[in-house]
Amino acid sequence: MNHAARRVQSVYFTLLIGNTLAASFIWGVNTLFLLDAGLSNLEAFAANAFFSIGMVLFEVPTGVVADTLGRRVSYLLGTVTLAVTTLLYYWLWVVEAPFWGWAVVSVLLGLGFTFFSGATEAWLVDALTATGYTGSLERVFGRGLALSGAAMFIGSIAGGVIAQASNLGVPFLVRAAILIVMFVVAAVLMRDLGFTPAGRAHPLRATKQVFQSSLRYGLGRPSVRYVMFASFFTSGVGFYVFYALQPYLVELWGDAEAYSIAGLAAAILSGAQIVGGLCAPWVRRRFHRRTTTILLSLVVSSAVLLALGFTRSFWLALVLLVLWGLVDAAAGPVQQAYLNDMIPSAQRATVLSFDSLLGSTGGAVIQPVLGRSADLWGYPGSLIVSSGFQVLAVPFLWLSRRQRSPADVATGVADEGRESDDATGVPPID
Repeated sequence: MNHAARRVQSVYFTLLIGNTLAASFIWGVNTLFLLDAGLSNLEAFAANAFFSIGMVLFEVPTGVVADTLGRRVSYLLGTVTLAVTTLLYYWLWVVEAPFWGWAVVSVLLGLGFTFFSGATEAWLVDALTATGYTGSLERVFGRGLALSGAAMFIGSIAGGVIAQASNLGVPFLVRAAILIVMFVVAAVLMRDLGFTPAGRAHPLRATKQVFQSSLRYGLGRPSVRYVMFASFFTSGVGFYVFYALQPYLVELWGDAEAYSIAGLAAAILSGAQIVGGLCAPWVRRRFHRRTTTILLSLVVSSAVLLALGFTRSFWLALVLLVLWGLVDAAAGPVQQAYLNDMIPSAQRATVLSFDSLLGSTGGAVIQPVLGRSADLWGYPGSLIVSSGFQVLAVPFLWLSRRQRSPADVATGVADEGRESDDATGVPPID
């Protein structure tokens, strides 16, 4: 690997670590934070759903920002927006605001995250191509996942400990401070490589042009379209399960104020993420087609959620949680590489944002349903329902596989962009 490509990866890993560290300070206590503010389970997960609605509303406009003004501009806007809205979240908790206040700020939090989604990943792939990198995308994404897992481990444990030593609001203040630091880091280190911002003069015309291109290269390609449809179910369930596991583990532990146990859920998943991310290239080599890895992981993950719903043992739940995290983490970089290899550079940020939009839509629709199921049947019942929702993604991934996209068997950045407007046939591969 040449020096320029190595530097690109170093900057990407730095941004990823900073983002994850900031976010993970509240991941372990977010649900408890909302419940402590006086919200019910339905209201707490409805607040999360409004966050997803914010992502749905702003994914395409912020994707256009990344594809017209540049990925760096999009990232910087994201850090500022998230820092401000995180402080607003803390203020809502202090004043015990009514639900509508949480709904409004949650939408704005979603806006902050949409500036990141697609832009950072698109920046990486374009910059690697520009610097002559020809290695495996799975290896880069896998290392990034492992490093973000380490940051998540530190942040989630620290967030739980800090909340236990002080109160549930302090981790939110720490998160805002880290985001301000990341703004400075990105302003100094991040430069758009392999992509020249278009800087179109008229925002509405730019939005229309980029949106049409994203439809052509996103929903217009069956192999990409079906992956996006699957993300509606997988992301929606993933959002809910991650946050539901916090109070569920506390419930199994038997101490309602054991905030450090809530942080343990995020910490375990981060550890699994480290191992799974490092194993992603190895997993990729075990199967010739990327969709084989993705489908197998989805089936196993759904079975684990079903088992979690039936267990009443705290320690067995931890084991199942580790397995769930490992399976998802090992397949995640493979799916990222599969999707990126099917998208042209000029539309990459917007199409990736469109994929995130459908996942956020799933979160907006599915989370309140699962939150209500938790009110009716408890967290175990809601996890069983979650398993059923996730299985619905399998047919869509199977349809994507049947398109036989060249990206399904690609091995590196050099293979990127081989797909034509119509699905291209390749010999049958198992």
